[in-house]
Amino acid sequence: MTRTPALAPPRGLSVRVKTAKSRTPASARWLARQLNDPYVTAAKQQGLRSRAAFKLRELDDKFHLIRPGDRVLDLGAAPGGWSQVAVQRGAASVLAVDLLPIDPLPGATIEQGDFTDPAMPARLTQALGGPADLVLSDMAPNTTGHASTDHIRIVALAEMALDFAVQVLAPDGRFVAKVFQGGSEKPVLDVLKRNFASVRHAKPPSSRKQSSELYVIATGFHGRP
Repeated sequence: MTRTPALAPPRGLSVRVKTAKSRTPASARWLARQLNDPYVTAAKQQGLRSRAAFKLRELDDKFHLIRPGDRVLDLGAAPGGWSQVAVQRGAASVLAVDLLPIDPLPGATIEQGDFTDPAMPARLTQALGGPADLVLSDMAPNTTGHASTDHIRIVALAEMALDFAVQVLAPDGRFVAKVFQGGSEKPVLDVLKRNFASVRHAKPPSSRKQSSELYVIATGFHGRP
Protein backbone atom coordinates (compact mmCIF):
# COMPACT_ATOMS: atom_id res chain seq x y z
CA MET A 1 0.00 0.00 0.00
CA THR A 2 1.35 3.42 -0.96
CA ARG A 3 1.53 5.88 1.91
CA THR A 4 1.42 9.64 1.57
CA PRO A 5 4.74 10.84 2.99
CA ALA A 6 4.57 13.10 6.03
CA LEU A 7 6.97 15.73 4.72
CA ALA A 8 7.20 19.31 5.92
CA PRO A 9 5.39 21.51 3.39
CA PRO A 10 7.21 24.49 1.87
CA ARG A 11 6.83 27.91 3.45
CA GLY A 12 5.18 30.70 1.51
CA LEU A 13 5.05 34.46 1.90
CA SER A 14 4.24 35.85 5.32
CA VAL A 15 0.76 37.28 5.80
CA ARG A 16 0.13 40.11 8.27
CA VAL A 17 -3.22 40.50 10.01
CA LYS A 18 -4.47 43.82 11.30
CA THR A 19 -6.50 44.06 14.49
CA ALA A 20 -10.00 45.06 13.44
CA LYS A 21 -12.59 46.51 15.81
CA SER A 22 -14.28 43.12 16.09
CA ARG A 23 -10.99 41.22 16.49
CA THR A 24 -8.97 41.08 19.68
CA PRO A 25 -5.15 41.11 19.55
CA ALA A 26 -5.17 37.45 20.59
CA SER A 27 -7.53 36.47 17.76
CA ALA A 28 -5.45 38.50 15.31
CA ARG A 29 -2.34 36.61 16.38
CA TRP A 30 -4.16 33.29 16.03
CA LEU A 31 -5.40 34.19 12.55
CA ALA A 32 -1.93 35.32 11.47
CA ARG A 33 -0.45 32.07 12.74
CA GLN A 34 -3.04 30.05 10.81
CA LEU A 35 -2.52 32.04 7.60
CA ASN A 36 1.26 31.65 7.84
CA ASP A 37 1.27 28.00 8.88
CA PRO A 38 2.51 25.83 5.98
CA TYR A 39 0.80 22.76 7.47
CA VAL A 40 -2.58 24.51 7.41
CA THR A 41 -2.02 25.35 3.75
CA ALA A 42 -0.85 21.83 2.92
CA ALA A 43 -3.82 20.27 4.75
CA LYS A 44 -6.20 22.29 2.59
CA GLN A 45 -4.31 21.40 -0.58
CA GLN A 46 -4.36 17.68 0.27
CA GLY A 47 -7.99 17.61 1.38
CA LEU A 48 -7.13 16.84 5.01
CA ARG A 49 -9.52 17.89 7.74
CA SER A 50 -6.87 19.45 9.96
CA ARG A 51 -3.14 20.18 10.21
CA ALA A 52 -3.11 17.60 13.03
CA ALA A 53 -3.31 14.90 10.36
CA PHE A 54 0.38 15.49 9.67
CA LYS A 55 1.20 14.68 13.29
CA LEU A 56 -0.37 11.23 13.06
CA ARG A 57 1.29 10.61 9.70
CA GLU A 58 4.68 11.43 11.21
CA LEU A 59 4.08 9.32 14.32
CA ASP A 60 2.91 6.43 12.17
CA ASP A 61 5.95 6.70 9.88
CA LYS A 62 8.20 6.42 12.93
CA PHE A 63 6.36 3.90 15.11
CA HIS A 64 4.27 1.91 12.56
CA LEU A 65 1.09 2.38 14.56
CA ILE A 66 -1.54 1.78 11.88
CA ARG A 67 -1.47 -1.69 10.36
CA PRO A 68 -3.60 -3.21 7.59
CA GLY A 69 -6.77 -4.70 9.00
CA ASP A 70 -6.63 -2.75 12.26
CA ARG A 71 -9.64 -1.68 14.26
CA VAL A 72 -8.95 1.95 15.23
CA LEU A 73 -10.80 4.00 17.81
CA ASP A 74 -10.26 7.79 17.69
CA LEU A 75 -11.34 9.58 20.88
CA GLY A 76 -12.19 13.27 20.72
CA ALA A 77 -11.92 12.93 16.97
CA ALA A 78 -13.48 16.17 15.66
CA PRO A 79 -13.00 17.39 12.99
CA GLY A 80 -11.74 13.94 11.91
CA GLY A 81 -8.16 14.48 10.73
CA TRP A 82 -6.69 11.52 12.59
CA SER A 83 -9.55 9.20 11.59
CA GLN A 84 -8.99 10.28 7.99
CA VAL A 85 -5.33 9.26 8.18
CA ALA A 86 -6.24 5.91 9.76
CA VAL A 87 -8.60 5.20 6.85
CA GLN A 88 -6.01 6.27 4.28
CA ARG A 89 -3.36 4.03 5.82
CA GLY A 90 -5.32 0.82 5.64
CA ALA A 91 -7.27 0.37 8.87
CA ALA A 92 -10.16 -2.02 8.34
CA SER A 93 -12.50 -0.33 10.80
CA VAL A 94 -12.27 3.24 12.08
CA LEU A 95 -14.61 4.65 14.71
CA ALA A 96 -14.47 8.41 15.43
CA VAL A 97 -16.00 9.54 18.73
CA ASP A 98 -16.62 13.09 19.93
CA LEU A 99 -19.10 15.19 21.86
CA LEU A 100 -19.17 17.49 18.84
CA PRO A 101 -20.73 16.52 15.50
CA ILE A 102 -18.31 15.28 12.83
CA ASP A 103 -19.05 15.51 9.13
CA PRO A 104 -19.42 12.10 7.45
CA LEU A 105 -16.05 10.54 6.64
CA PRO A 106 -15.87 7.82 3.97
CA GLY A 107 -14.44 4.64 5.47
CA ALA A 108 -15.15 5.62 9.08
CA THR A 109 -18.07 5.34 11.46
CA ILE A 110 -19.03 8.48 13.40
CA GLU A 111 -20.32 8.28 16.97
CA GLN A 112 -21.42 11.46 18.73
CA GLY A 113 -21.31 11.01 22.48
CA ASP A 114 -19.25 10.97 25.67
CA PHE A 115 -16.69 8.16 25.69
CA THR A 116 -16.54 8.38 29.52
CA ASP A 117 -20.13 7.11 29.74
CA PRO A 118 -19.93 3.69 31.47
CA ALA A 119 -21.93 2.12 28.65
CA MET A 120 -19.52 3.31 25.96
CA PRO A 121 -16.78 0.61 26.09
CA ALA A 122 -19.20 -2.19 25.23
CA ARG A 123 -21.15 -0.05 22.79
CA LEU A 124 -18.09 1.11 20.86
CA THR A 125 -16.44 -2.32 20.86
CA GLN A 126 -19.58 -3.69 19.24
CA ALA A 127 -19.68 -0.84 16.71
CA LEU A 128 -16.01 -1.45 15.92
CA GLY A 129 -16.60 -5.15 15.30
CA GLY A 130 -14.38 -6.30 18.18
CA PRO A 131 -11.63 -5.05 20.49
CA ALA A 132 -9.56 -2.14 19.21
CA ASP A 133 -6.03 -2.64 17.92
CA LEU A 134 -5.23 1.07 18.24
CA VAL A 135 -6.75 3.78 20.44
CA LEU A 136 -5.91 7.38 19.51
CA SER A 137 -6.41 10.54 21.54
CA ASP A 138 -5.40 13.95 20.23
CA MET A 139 -7.66 15.63 22.78
CA ALA A 140 -6.56 18.86 24.42
CA PRO A 141 -8.43 21.18 26.79
CA ASN A 142 -9.08 24.83 26.09
CA THR A 143 -5.89 26.47 27.32
CA THR A 144 -5.93 29.09 30.06
CA GLY A 145 -2.42 30.44 29.50
CA HIS A 146 -1.45 29.19 32.95
CA ALA A 147 1.07 26.42 32.25
CA SER A 148 0.52 24.27 35.34
CA THR A 149 -3.28 24.45 35.05
CA ASP A 150 -3.20 23.55 31.36
CA HIS A 151 -0.84 20.67 32.10
CA ILE A 152 -3.12 19.24 34.79
CA ARG A 153 -6.10 19.47 32.46
CA ILE A 154 -4.47 17.65 29.58
CA VAL A 155 -3.08 14.96 31.88
CA ALA A 156 -6.64 14.41 33.16
CA LEU A 157 -7.81 13.90 29.55
CA ALA A 158 -4.95 11.46 28.91
CA GLU A 159 -5.90 9.54 32.07
CA MET A 160 -9.50 9.22 30.90
CA ALA A 161 -8.40 8.09 27.44
CA LEU A 162 -6.01 5.54 28.96
CA ASP A 163 -8.66 4.18 31.30
CA PHE A 164 -10.94 3.72 28.31
CA ALA A 165 -8.20 2.15 26.18
CA VAL A 166 -7.45 -0.49 28.82
CA GLN A 167 -11.11 -1.54 28.62
CA VAL A 168 -11.33 -1.85 24.84
CA LEU A 169 -7.87 -2.79 23.52
CA ALA A 170 -7.02 -6.22 22.18
CA PRO A 171 -3.85 -7.92 23.47
CA ASP A 172 -0.76 -6.40 21.82
CA GLY A 173 -2.77 -3.26 21.05
CA ARG A 174 -1.41 0.27 20.85
CA PHE A 175 -2.30 3.59 22.49
CA VAL A 176 -1.39 7.17 21.51
CA ALA A 177 -2.31 10.25 23.52
CA LYS A 178 -1.34 13.91 23.67
CA VAL A 179 0.28 15.23 26.84
CA PHE A 180 2.16 18.41 27.74
CA GLN A 181 5.72 18.57 28.99
CA GLY A 182 5.81 18.68 32.78
CA GLY A 183 6.01 16.51 35.85
CA SER A 184 2.37 15.71 36.60
CA GLU A 185 2.04 12.86 34.11
CA LYS A 186 3.91 10.32 36.29
CA PRO A 187 0.70 8.55 37.44
CA VAL A 188 -0.26 8.10 33.78
CA LEU A 189 3.19 6.75 32.92
CA ASP A 190 3.03 4.31 35.85
CA VAL A 191 -0.25 2.87 34.55
CA LEU A 192 1.10 2.73 31.00
CA LYS A 193 4.24 0.86 32.08
CA ARG A 194 2.15 -1.70 33.97
CA ASN A 195 -0.08 -2.36 30.98
CA PHE A 196 2.18 -2.02 27.93
CA ALA A 197 5.49 -3.56 26.88
CA SER A 198 6.91 -0.27 25.57
CA VAL A 199 6.17 3.37 26.46
CA ARG A 200 7.87 6.24 24.62
CA HIS A 201 7.43 9.98 24.06
CA ALA A 202 7.65 11.79 20.72
CA LYS A 203 7.18 15.31 19.36
CA PRO A 204 6.37 15.12 15.64
CA PRO A 205 8.00 17.71 13.35
CA SER A 206 4.61 19.27 12.58
CA SER A 207 4.06 20.18 16.23
CA ARG A 208 4.60 23.90 16.60
CA LYS A 209 8.01 24.64 18.10
CA GLN A 210 6.53 26.91 20.75
CA SER A 211 4.05 24.22 21.81
CA SER A 212 4.81 22.08 24.86
CA GLU A 213 2.79 19.16 23.49
CA LEU A 214 4.22 15.66 23.38
CA TYR A 215 2.69 12.35 22.44
CA VAL A 216 2.96 9.21 24.52
CA ILE A 217 3.26 6.07 22.40
CA ALA A 218 2.43 2.80 24.17
CA THR A 219 2.69 -0.53 22.34
CA GLY A 220 2.32 -4.18 23.27
CA PHE A 221 -0.77 -4.07 25.48
CA HIS A 222 -0.60 -6.94 27.96
CA GLY A 223 -4.35 -7.48 27.95
CA ARG A 224 -6.86 -7.19 30.75
CA PRO A 225 -6.47 -9.58 33.71
